[in-house]
Amino acid sequence: MDTKPAIKPGEASPKPSEGRQYLTLRLGGEEYAIDILRVQEIRSYEEPTRMVNAPAFIKGVINLRGVIVPITDLRLKLGVSPADYTSFTVVIILNVKGSVVGAVVDAVSDVVTLSPEIIKPAPQFEARIDSRFIVGLANVGERMLIVMNIEALMNDAEMGMVPA
Repeated sequence: MDTKPAIKPGEASPKPSEGRQYLTLRLGGEEYAIDILRVQEIRSYEEPTRMVNAPAFIKGVINLRGVIVPITDLRLKLGVSPADYTSFTVVIILNVKGSVVGAVVDAVSDVVTLSPEIIKPAPQFEARIDSRFIVGLANVGERMLIVMNIEALMNDAEMGMVPA
């Protein structure tokens, strides 16, 4: 079995043309991919403390080692049908523009490396998901991944994020 580590200790990170790593996740029946460099940790779902007058997609906040983290349900934010919270439901803790936020997703799958050439522009048509949230689409084997712009999705003006 010939297995080589992606990056050996002391080596520089891959060149952009070699691809970037993305965490794949599920929302409803679709698979999405987000830049792994934005992921701080993955936690099991716990009911957050609800905030008064928060948008419906903001589930509330949690205290993560002394940092108050707003938790967004990505199904609600993207207009996907509401979720049943199960044992597979997780919160992805993200560092976006220097702020820590949490995103509730149905499940995480794996980490894939996508080169820029395989990420194709998403078709422009009336869709449920705002096109500014989508970088493009990528085929990985039999899977179609929707590559998300997590910074646009977790826009601090809408989230009320405070720098960590």
